Amino acid sequence: MVSVVLGHVAGCCERIQHMATDPNQTQADLPPWRRTLDDGSPYWTKHYQPGVPAEIELPTKPLTTLLETAVREGGSHVATDFFGAEMTYRQLGDRVARAAEGLRRLGVRAGDRVALLLPNCPQHLIAFYAVLRLGAVVIEHNPLYTAPELERLFEDHGARVAICLDSAIHTLDELPTYARPATVVSVNLIKALPKRLQLALGLPVPALKKKRAALSSGTKGTISWEKLIKHRPLSRRFPRPDVHDLAVIQYTSGTTGSAKGAMLTHFNLYSNARQGEAWMLGAEPRRETSYAVLPMFHAFGVTMHTTFGVLKQSRQVLFPKPDTAMILDAWHKHPASIYCVVPILYQRTAEGARDRGQSLASARWCISGAMALPEETRELWESVSSGLLVEGYGLTEASPVALGNPFFPTRVSGTIGVPFPSTLMKVVEVDDPSREVGVDEPGELLIKGPQVFQGYWRDPETTSDTLVDGWLRTGDVVTVDNEGFTTIVDRKKEIIITGGFNVSPSEVEQVLKQHEGIDDVAVVGLPTERGDEEVVAAVVPAEGFELNDDELRTWAKQSLAAYKVPRHFIKVDELPRSLLGKVLRGEVRKQIAHK
Repeated sequence: MVSVVLGHVAGCCERIQHMATDPNQTQADLPPWRRTLDDGSPYWTKHYQPGVPAEIELPTKPLTTLLETAVREGGSHVATDFFGAEMTYRQLGDRVARAAEGLRRLGVRAGDRVALLLPNCPQHLIAFYAVLRLGAVVIEHNPLYTAPELERLFEDHGARVAICLDSAIHTLDELPTYARPATVVSVNLIKALPKRLQLALGLPVPALKKKRAALSSGTKGTISWEKLIKHRPLSRRFPRPDVHDLAVIQYTSGTTGSAKGAMLTHFNLYSNARQGEAWMLGAEPRRETSYAVLPMFHAFGVTMHTTFGVLKQSRQVLFPKPDTAMILDAWHKHPASIYCVVPILYQRTAEGARDRGQSLASARWCISGAMALPEETRELWESVSSGLLVEGYGLTEASPVALGNPFFPTRVSGTIGVPFPSTLMKVVEVDDPSREVGVDEPGELLIKGPQVFQGYWRDPETTSDTLVDGWLRTGDVVTVDNEGFTTIVDRKKEIIITGGFNVSPSEVEQVLKQHEGIDDVAVVGLPTERGDEEVVAAVVPAEGFELNDDELRTWAKQSLAAYKVPRHFIKVDELPRSLLGKVLRGEVRKQIAHK
């Protein structure tokens, strides 16, 4: 796969130029992805901000080089700021080396999988690079997942070591023996706070006791994070991973409808960080402050904060949860210049700043992702900040960013923009990827570039369906205008996008069908004013049962993360089905939308 990607990307312009030489067609007759400029660059690069290259320099070293460079060039610069507790890049490098040695002594070897179940905190960044330094593979997990959700994932990837927020360890304890990791390192967030806050949380005040409980809990039978990093640093002579080695397995239901582990190499993730660097032209090393609000266990957060943030040697202000008041309070002390979040957070942050009379003029680079960006949100944000808010597009299988609107007046609001540097795209018939469509005709978006993943972990069949001759089938149905700007119009797969997270309707349905009061169920997404969707279940009650929404939600939360639990349960007499008995979710969506 890597050789295919390298071959296509290295000859990007030549290949497009070759595609455009059909003797029966002129450039004007071709769709934008087959056109080139006079210098052979892809046609859409004419819309790039001046200075953004058509192609990036492809990485030749592993991701760990990012941190080593940051330590060497900006060792005294602040790497993380966690409620005022600062850690420099030199300190980060030292703690990574000590954590790596601790993991080595626990038996972690190159190629082993290590699960991380952590919010945004200094320990998360340290653990990420410590695992990679050993040549092992990071598996990111949402620490709020339930035991049934984690059981399926741990059974698949087989990690025997987990680094876990101590308040989530009880969930790992609930896993069956075959899925439970043999060794768990417990992380207490309180110990990463400034001393003054640690002392304050120790006071016998009911409100503080509640906060303390939310940040920490029992850790019986685990190894403390503090013990892990007490070891001497890992030897500098310890072998480093190769640029094409597997770095991260990121679980997603984005293109497949069920959770699959997307395999991302050092090359994939490093390339995407460099693509982001090229796109955010003008962002300077050691001069930027980036707010890490996106979860670092999410694909967008991985690239923005564990790779791109370190590449730019930024001060990263870490937020364990997306609390708007907390974000605005931090803005007073260290205003953000890079603020990449989802639309609802742009809306809430802008509204909060407006209500406070607070300036957000420091924000210059803002990319919205994970869901559609409402025009009113864009306008509101730009009225309180100093830069453009542009919409981007990505998916886990692309590390994740593939397209974006330029930070330039050429951007087209309401679209997802044009391909990033070193990225190719084309649009094909939904049922036949060998046949391309024309301008403004709907079809499936296919992309190719150095950020495209290597396939799904232990699933060659789904991999072969998703990667076709090096092209990633995204599952998104789009149209492309004559200038090359792309608009999403539908999805092949019935994934629900809520709050920036993907929800598989099938997964939620499987859980709800276990309830004795539900005879049949179909789960769909309905649009919200925020630009995303909310999870809604159409349920056929079992005979003799009266269903209560609140009771159903409480019951469902035992098996599903909160964002997957339906916001509404709509009672119906029956579900529409095809002649073969398949539930027609599109019809369900139409029927319940007015309710």
